[in-house]
Amino acid sequence: MRTHPLEEQERIEKVIHACTLCYVGMADENGIPYVLPMNFGYDDEVIYLHSAQEGHSISILENNPNVCITFCTDPGLVWQDEEVACSYRMRAESVICHGKVAFEEEYDEKVNALNIIMQHYSDREFSYSAPAVKNVKIWKVALENISAKEFGVPGTKAVKYKDRTVF
Repeated sequence: MRTHPLEEQERIEKVIHACTLCYVGMADENGIPYVLPMNFGYDDEVIYLHSAQEGHSISILENNPNVCITFCTDPGLVWQDEEVACSYRMRAESVICHGKVAFEEEYDEKVNALNIIMQHYSDREFSYSAPAVKNVKIWKVALENISAKEFGVPGTKAVKYKDRTVF
């Protein structure tokens, strides 16, 4: 099975838009990693996230705003030869991004960020109460670098190839 880089911006964005969660990795002052699955919105190479005003992740990010954000499409089990264990692999596409979290404090920008997040999950328009906007922490991550790959692609000499959905 092969792994191929995804280089076209349109294809990278297609992977991001296909995902319902992203995984946000950060490191505390001792270098201990901390990874959160999060809802997100994406617009023009910026990831928008939201959380409570306080918590472990906020404490980490106040000291070290660097994050790694990972997206992965739903994987499917593939193999080239059903009898050869080493020919099995998961097939999916992934995007890995790096950037720095900036917390958005301006009311109208927070509403805009919430709209971008909700547009990822629904075509509806939403309104937000002033207390809700005030009490949410908006994370804005301008993406500094992006790498993307498609993995589990059958090789040109594959004897057999079978897609199977994994539940």
